Amino acid sequence: MLILAHRGVVDRGRSTVENTMGAFLLAAERGADGVELDVRVTRDGALVVHHDPTIGDLGPIAGLAAPELPESVPLLADVLTALPGLFVNIEVKNLPSEPGYDPDEVVARSVADLVTDLGMEDRVVISSFGLPTLVSVRAVEPRVPTALLVPEWLTADGGLRGAVDHDLSGVHLHHTLVTASVVAAAHGRGLDVGVWTVNDPAMVAAMAGAGVDRLITDDVATARDVSGRTE
Repeated sequence: MLILAHRGVVDRGRSTVENTMGAFLLAAERGADGVELDVRVTRDGALVVHHDPTIGDLGPIAGLAAPELPESVPLLADVLTALPGLFVNIEVKNLPSEPGYDPDEVVARSVADLVTDLGMEDRVVISSFGLPTLVSVRAVEPRVPTALLVPEWLTADGGLRGAVDHDLSGVHLHHTLVTASVVAAAHGRGLDVGVWTVNDPAMVAAMAGAGVDRLITDDVATARDVSGRTE
């Protein structure tokens, strides 16, 4: 089971903030197998790492040029090249309700192109809540793994069907949807299973026991301890 640091590792004592280069480098230092991060696009087409669609008083990221962003907001390319050997879950943010909605899925295709340009197909998965986003990735770069994010208000079986029907690589399920039988069903259909966001030690143990492939957590140290990781 890969342990992925949710938006990196936040440590107030070391002044690290989520989705920043410092948080990702700290995740590597703390022994995470990889990181989960969020990607959006600026007005001038730069792929940047940030969860929310807006940045404080600056406004929507989609309305800002890359040089106008705070220094703490990294470029996706810089993050990927700074984490050699780590697995990276890239969540493409593209909800119709948010500013900068990209109906043509240009961002998804740009992310897929970047991954292949960097030769990182074997240590990246692109995830999204939107099937059109993932279908667009598959259309331009079928070698790049893709995973459908399935929230707690949907069903695991529905998520699995959607992933299979659209030839995706896997599903990333909310932890309340994960059972050993669900994981077995996913694996039986050729799908990898990720789970988010798991911090409780007993839940980490349950997810490991269920056979999930990737666990996204805010607490890398606990996940490593529970999983018996000593290296």
